[in-house]
Amino acid sequence: MRRFVIASAILLAACNSGPKVDNQQALVNESVAAKAPAPQPVELKAIDGVTVYGTYYPAAEPKALILLFHQAGSSSGEYADIAPRLAREGYSALAIDQRVGGTLYGANRTMAGYTGKTDYLGALPDLEIALKWAKAKGLPVVLWGSSYSASLVFLLANAADAKDSVKAVMAFSPGEYFSDKKMVEAAAAKVTVPVFVTASNALEESAEAKAILSATASTDRLLYVPRTGIHGSSTLNADKNPGGAYDNWVAVQAFLKRVFP
Repeated sequence: MRRFVIASAILLAACNSGPKVDNQQALVNESVAAKAPAPQPVELKAIDGVTVYGTYYPAAEPKALILLFHQAGSSSGEYADIAPRLAREGYSALAIDQRVGGTLYGANRTMAGYTGKTDYLGALPDLEIALKWAKAKGLPVVLWGSSYSASLVFLLANAADAKDSVKAVMAFSPGEYFSDKKMVEAAAAKVTVPVFVTASNALEESAEAKAILSATASTDRLLYVPRTGIHGSSTLNADKNPGGAYDNWVAVQAFLKRVFP
């Protein structure tokens, strides 16, 4: 029987009315952060020759490697706060600039030298080369997408390089953003690894995200319903989502800790 969990942010809020400070744990986190290597620039070459730029945030003792893909109008800067937090929690992370993006969170280095098509599906080669790079690291891989890339991660999870390397999928506001309005559900139907899906509080967006999650073949899938959520990975950004970022981060941490204890 499939395990389909709906997590309510209201219940989370009741259990987490505010950050609880554990002095001993805080010291451990500071120690781990002090040992973590500095972020590193990365340049990848997609199959069609496009140079894809990224930033690698290595953890001192990584449990997994998380690939962070941004939303439309954005860049790897979408994860400038998220990726270091993941590294402190023990998850190395690579955030890339896809050829479909913008300056919402700062400059997109890949787009600066790119003159080709910028349709959402056209960014898939950027995700594919990031996965190939990650696979060579020999760590369990997590695919994390935001908005249109939250849909692409379901397609990416079916790639040859995903076999035996991708151990979880996390999708923030996925939807049927492509011309084929069943493409993402069809790809999701082949995904068997643990899946975390969340969306904003907009009814249409949350319904589409739920439908995609329901299509997966995973026996470990979680629909996180936020009390206060906004579109994409920005839901974890306190500046963009001051009323919900904390609770939403708690849900992300809980999922990762369960999959990678």
